[in-house]
Amino acid sequence: MTYTLLNIVFLAVVALVGVAAVLARRSPNWRAVGLASILLIALTAIFDNVIIGTGIVDYDDALISGIRIGVAPIEDFAYTVAALVLLPAVWHLLPTRTREAGAEAGGARQNKDS
Repeated sequence: MTYTLLNIVFLAVVALVGVAAVLARRSPNWRAVGLASILLIALTAIFDNVIIGTGIVDYDDALISGIRIGVAPIEDFAYTVAALVLLPAVWHLLPTRTREAGAEAGGARQNKDS
């Protein structure tokens, strides 16, 4: 299995979670995600180039597309992109104690006022 195929499967699952967050109208602030992505992709490029350039990590050329940023294969960036979508989407899909406590408090006030 190539890294590209593995990434396609992994990113498809991430895309489904991202779409679920958008459809639930609980999607994250995508502008903030975009700003974070600039920083994280830059850090990934630096770190990956260091560990690949020093020989700590290596990729089989037969399993990558051949597109590289420095010495890092483009497939190596999929995990960063996935994290940038998946983590905020899951965070917003999970119920929070603050929302639940606010709803319960609001319900208690309504009952008390009635």
